[in-house]
Amino acid sequence: MSEYTAPIPGLDAVEVPEPGAVTIVVPTFNESANVRQLLHRITESVPARLPCEVLFVDDSTDDTPEVIWVAARHCPFPVAVLHREEPVGGLGGAVVEGLRAATSDWIVVMDGDCQHPPSLVPELVATGERTNAGLVVASRYTEGGSRAGLAGSYRVAVSRGATWLTKALFPRRLHGISDPMSGFFAIRRSAVTADVLQPLGYKILLELAVRSCARRVAEVPFVFQDRFAGESKSTAREGFRFLRHLAGLRAASPVARMVGFGLIGASGFVPNLLSLYALTAVGMHYVPAEILANQLGVAWNFLLIEQLLFRDRRAHRRWWDRLGRFALLANADLVLRIPLIALLVGRFGMGALPATALALVMTFVLRFAGTEALVYLPRRRGSRARRAG
Repeated sequence: MSEYTAPIPGLDAVEVPEPGAVTIVVPTFNESANVRQLLHRITESVPARLPCEVLFVDDSTDDTPEVIWVAARHCPFPVAVLHREEPVGGLGGAVVEGLRAATSDWIVVMDGDCQHPPSLVPELVATGERTNAGLVVASRYTEGGSRAGLAGSYRVAVSRGATWLTKALFPRRLHGISDPMSGFFAIRRSAVTADVLQPLGYKILLELAVRSCARRVAEVPFVFQDRFAGESKSTAREGFRFLRHLAGLRAASPVARMVGFGLIGASGFVPNLLSLYALTAVGMHYVPAEILANQLGVAWNFLLIEQLLFRDRRAHRRWWDRLGRFALLANADLVLRIPLIALLVGRFGMGALPATALALVMTFVLRFAGTEALVYLPRRRGSRARRAG
């Protein structure tokens, strides 16, 4: 990561408090055509009313950092650029880097495409101070706000659908937030610990609202403006990343993970039972048929829990280690289930299919606990250090 800090013209004449009253964090990806205009608007609307510093966290592959560096020479406030060689977490990850680097009591996050009006920055901070809120959201969906800058009915429908879905999944955490998809908000530095954030994509407000400790939230209406230049970064790929992020956030608690594990396991019934049906239909005995069919169910379940439940824990072990442990647990579970299935079939006269389904349900809790503890539980660093010593 490299850092550029622009000189401050007229420093002797204009005293800028350190740290500034607010740090404006702007994540950018190839926004060279917009940053001059954005800094011009910030210069016009913010400095006279609120001391500030601007921090660009840049993942660009074009000349955006150089353009910021040149434009910053004409700004009456500090401007810095953190350029990331590896854009981990997308634009949300860039915001997290900005939160770590910010020095002000208040941090305002806004996009670099000029769709968020800088003139609202003082009001966001003032609202937070007046209401003692830890998070102040600029909302398009509260009275006085507007989504006018969304281009086309498709993007409007996607935005509204995403808003409805997130509020339905997190009714308690998003209480009082009418626009959880907003990328324009202010947060107290004391209300967030950057290390607990695990963003995926560009919807960082949702991540903050769910994981931060901001107990009181306020809103300020704003009119979403037209993009100044360039094209929107909202793509189908970002949409899929958003859905994965939602699933990861919803599965953050043990109870939610257990429910998700159960739903994934239930979906695994389909490939498992279809395979069992096909193998027994061609004359294979149900015991070896169950062993073979179980492998397809194992692969199905592993892929889904990797993507939806334990994405944030995958770094603790290599993928082949996780797969091997998961397969070992699943097949150990099978060793337990086979006698149970044999008992249900031989003693109680059940068919192979209903006996298999019942055995899967009966061993569910044991499989979940084993998966979480033996496959995705982080290694103990202290134990390794003691052994190394």
